[in-house]
Amino acid sequence: MTTQTLLLEIGTEEIPAGYIEPALAALSQTLIQRLDAARIAHGDARTYGTPRRLAVQIARVAEKQTPLSVEMIGPPKKVGLDDKGRPAVAAKKFAEKAGVPVARLFVKETEKGAYLCARKMEKGKSTRALLSAFLPEVILSTPFPKSMRWGSLSVSFARPIHTLLALLGTRVIPFTLGNVKSGRYTLGHAFMAPGKIRIDHPGQYTKKLRAAHVLVDIKERKKRVKTSVEKAAKKINGRILEDAALLDTVTHLVETPVPSTGRFDDAFLKLPPEILITAMRRHQKYFAVEDDRGRLMPHFIAVNNTRTRKPSLVATGHERVLRARLADARFFFEGDLEETFDQRVEKLKGVLFQSELGTLHEKIDRVRSLVADLSDSAGVSAAVKKDALRAAWLCKADLVSQVVGEFPELQGVMGRIYAERAKESKRVARAVEEHYRPTHSGGALPQDDVGALVGIADKLDSICGCFSVGLVPTGASDPYALRRQGIGIVQILLDRNFRFSVQDAVQQSINRFPKGVRKDPEAAQKVLRFLQNRMVHLLAEEGYAKDVIQAVVAVSADCVPDVWERVRALDRLKQAPDFEPLAVAFKRVVNILKQAKAAKLPQVDPALFEDRSEAALYKAFQKVAADVDKLLNKGALEKALVRIASLRKPVDAFFDAVLVMAEDQRVRMNRLAVLSSIAGLFDRIADFSKIST
Repeated sequence: MTTQTLLLEIGTEEIPAGYIEPALAALSQTLIQRLDAARIAHGDARTYGTPRRLAVQIARVAEKQTPLSVEMIGPPKKVGLDDKGRPAVAAKKFAEKAGVPVARLFVKETEKGAYLCARKMEKGKSTRALLSAFLPEVILSTPFPKSMRWGSLSVSFARPIHTLLALLGTRVIPFTLGNVKSGRYTLGHAFMAPGKIRIDHPGQYTKKLRAAHVLVDIKERKKRVKTSVEKAAKKINGRILEDAALLDTVTHLVETPVPSTGRFDDAFLKLPPEILITAMRRHQKYFAVEDDRGRLMPHFIAVNNTRTRKPSLVATGHERVLRARLADARFFFEGDLEETFDQRVEKLKGVLFQSELGTLHEKIDRVRSLVADLSDSAGVSAAVKKDALRAAWLCKADLVSQVVGEFPELQGVMGRIYAERAKESKRVARAVEEHYRPTHSGGALPQDDVGALVGIADKLDSICGCFSVGLVPTGASDPYALRRQGIGIVQILLDRNFRFSVQDAVQQSINRFPKGVRKDPEAAQKVLRFLQNRMVHLLAEEGYAKDVIQAVVAVSADCVPDVWERVRALDRLKQAPDFEPLAVAFKRVVNILKQAKAAKLPQVDPALFEDRSEAALYKAFQKVAADVDKLLNKGALEKALVRIASLRKPVDAFFDAVLVMAEDQRVRMNRLAVLSSIAGLFDRIADFSKIST
C-alpha cells in the first residue's frame, strides 16, 4: 500500500513558553490515537514547535484505511434453509441486506445453535478524506492551562489561530477551523521573514523555515541557544551559570536565538548571588555569568528573537530594565535586614496557613513541638535536638520578608541567608533552607539530621492537618502537594536511617491539632495508608517486583529503612533457583492456618507428636528461631531470611508424613500450633502468601 508523510502545523500568535511541549505531546498522541482508531497504518510521529506554531509530522501514513472483514449473523439455519438445504426467503433477504450473493452465505455453530452468516469486506476509505473530517477535532482537543476565544468565533485555543498547514504527501488536506482554511502555506519569522512560505511536501518543512529564520526543530533550537550564550560568555572570560529550566524557557521564547551581552553595576554584587540570579532569570529570562572560580560576574546574557543593526542599543535597553529590577531587589533586601527574626516570627500570627488549620505561627508551634518528640525517637544528640528546635522556630519567618514577597521561589534560601546574617549556627541556617527538601522529584535531601527532623515534622504537620479536615488528594487534585511531601518524608527517613515508628509520629502530629480541627476520626489510618502507598510507589520505581513489595508491606511498614531492607533481602532470595518450592511450602502453611480458623492455639506439646517428622520439624524450628533472633538483633536481615528458608525440607517432610487436620482434636491443634509458630517466624520478614509462584 502506498504511504505518504503527514504534516500538520497550527500557526498562532505567541503561545506561552510553558504551554508548548505539553501541547505538542498531547497533539501528537491524540493524532496517533485517531489514526489507529480509523485503521490507518502509520510510522513514527515527530513534533516541532516555536512560540508561533505547533506541528506534528507522521511518517509512512497509508493512503487508505486497512480493509475490515465483518461477520454478520443472520437467521437460524432452520429458518434460512429448507429441508433440502436450499436458501429460503429469509436467507435471500439476509444476503441482500449483507450485500453478498446467497451462495456466499455459510452456516456457523453458535451457543444458540446453527445460524446463517455472511462475511463482508469493508473497503478502506481515503485517509485524506478521513483526516479532513477529524483534524479540526484533534486540534481543538489540545489541552492548555488557559485557552481563549477571539472575535465572534466559538473556537477556543491557547492563542488565536492564523494559519493551518495540512499536507498528506504533496496534497492539501482540506478543512476549515473557525475562519481559517487549511492550505500549504506557513509563515516565516515575524520580523525577519514575515511573508508566506509555500510547502510543496513535508520534506521541505524544516529546511524552508530555517531559510526564513525559524528553527522549528526544538532540539536544534535549544542547542543553538546553549552554544550561542556559552560563546557570548566566553568572549567576556566568563561561563554561563547552568540553568536547565531557564534554557528550556528561553528555547520556547524565540524562533531564532540571538544572544546579547549586558552589564550591571558592580555595586549590586554586594547582594546575595541568589537574589541577583533570581532577578535576572525570573523577570527578564537572562542567563547569569560566573568566572572560573564560580563567582558571579557583573554581566548577563539575554537571548533576543531578532537580529538588529545596533546590538549595543539592544544591550543598553536590557541593562536599563535590569538596573531597575536590581535596585528594587536591593531595597527589599536592605529593608529586610532592619527586621529581627523575632519580629518576622511575630508577623506569622497574621498569615493564614489554611482556614481550618490556623496561622503559620500556630503551624511552627506544632512543628517545633513535634521536632522535640521526633528528636527523642530518632535518638539524636542534645546538640542536634537544640539546633532542630531553633530551626523549626525560624523556618517560616522569611515568608513575610520583602524579598520572598517579590521572589517566592527564594523561600528557605532567604531564610538561610537571614539566619547567617543574624549569626545563627551554620547547622540552623542550613536547616531553615533545607527543611523544604526535596522540592521536586529526584531533588536533593537535607544534608544532616537537623534539616531532616524539621523537614519531616513540617511535612507531617501539613499532611496530618489536611487529612484531619478532609483535604485528601484526589487523582486530579493535590493543591497542597501532599504526595510530594509524603514521598519526601519516606526518602528522608530512608536517607538518614531514622528507624522510629511512623505510626507513632503520625499520631503525635495529629494529637497536636485542637479537637475541633480533628474532624475525621480515621485520619491517622488514612495518613498511614497514604504514606505506605508512597513507599510502594518508590520501591516500584526502583524496580522491585510488586509481589515482593506487597509481601513486605503487608507485614509492617512502620519502620521505613526496615521496609527497604526486607524488600532487598526477599528480592535476593527470590532470585535463588529453589525459591519457588520454598514459597509454595510456606504458602501451604499459611493456607492451612487460614482454613483451620482456630481462634486460639495451644502451646506446642511434644508429647502429642505421633510421627518423627513432627519432632524433627519442631526441633529445627526452635534452632532456627534462636538463630534468627540473633541475626535480626545484629541487623543481618538477609542471613536471617536464608536461615528461615532452611526450614523448607523439614516442612515438606512434615506434610508428606502426617495429615495436619487429624481426627483427634488435640493432635490436630498441636500440629496447627507447630505451623503457626513457623508462620510467625517468617511473618517477621514478609507475607509469603502474597508471593507469586
